[in-house]
Amino acid sequence: MGLSEAELDDVLWNNCFRFLGIDPPKLSSSIVGVTVSSLTSYLDSLEDDDSVPQPWTSPGPVAQRPPRLLLTLLGDYWWQRTEPLPSAAIVALLAEFGVSDSAARAALSRLTRNGLLVTSRSGRRTFVQLSARAADVLNDGARRIFTFGATPAPWDGMWSLVAFSIPEQYRSARDELRKALRWLGFAPLYDGLWVSPRDHAGDVIGQLNDLGIATATAFRATALPLPGGGAVGAGPVSDIPARAWDLDGLRAAYQEFVEFAGLLRDQTEAGRISSSDALIARTRVMNEWRAFPALDPDLPDELLPPAWPRASAREQFIACYDLLGPLATRRVRQIIARYSPELAGRAAYHNTELTMSDAET
Repeated sequence: MGLSEAELDDVLWNNCFRFLGIDPPKLSSSIVGVTVSSLTSYLDSLEDDDSVPQPWTSPGPVAQRPPRLLLTLLGDYWWQRTEPLPSAAIVALLAEFGVSDSAARAALSRLTRNGLLVTSRSGRRTFVQLSARAADVLNDGARRIFTFGATPAPWDGMWSLVAFSIPEQYRSARDELRKALRWLGFAPLYDGLWVSPRDHAGDVIGQLNDLGIATATAFRATALPLPGGGAVGAGPVSDIPARAWDLDGLRAAYQEFVEFAGLLRDQTEAGRISSSDALIARTRVMNEWRAFPALDPDLPDELLPPAWPRASAREQFIACYDLLGPLATRRVRQIIARYSPELAGRAAYHNTELTMSDAET
């Protein structure tokens, strides 16, 4: 379905560093999860048995990526705040997700080295806060995540195309270009020819310049139906999306997310979620939703199959994320209060409209 989990991680992580003006480090570890866990067997056995483990009590793949988890928590509950937090409070927050003390402190060190966190000391205590540039990245990322799928963009019938031929000796540059194209919503229509229905030609030219690739061309064009069906393997213009993108796989991912988030929403509205579970569940639903902007090429409605599930998935995401905000923030405050009672009350949550709210509202 386009990017693999490892490829998606690399693209997201490297783009974050490039935005900050930092050379991306060579990282084998990644910080975002893609796969939505299957709930079929769980749903078959759930009924009303409280002894069955709830799927949202597991943080999912994000717990295996402490740096991304740490940034997510700061973005969700310490958004636009400039007060440093005790590093011990951060370690305790990560422990809620099963992250060991050593892994949490390694994440703090790594993010500090890469300019995403700023550390300070007061006596024997260490404090951390987001760097100004990291805060900008989180703000821009939040707006993209929360607006994704909100309003279908009109389509002018034009396609952006990128044709390239890069020798094997420059494989790394070719791989980087492919990752960048997928991030922009392109997909390979034929070997060496990538397409997108959006006007991203300017972005592609910038990527080509950054990578030093001269044997490529980016342009905009319309697709014309070939008389009599055209060459072998050719199809009508309406078939281009199905040939270029794995829409069946994307539909399945959306549907699994709808099942997971719908069940979580029902339990939240019924008052059956604790504050500890709310913190884990809200982080997990955010982590799984934010994968979709990189997986979904955001095709115009004219090119989508009928009954496309993106709108339903977005509705469930908004409901879960906003409903869980007060409970999750209550848990964050409880944890921070162990290390800094005067700072605990400043933890707050924002909803999907980026409006700040107090945990008790």
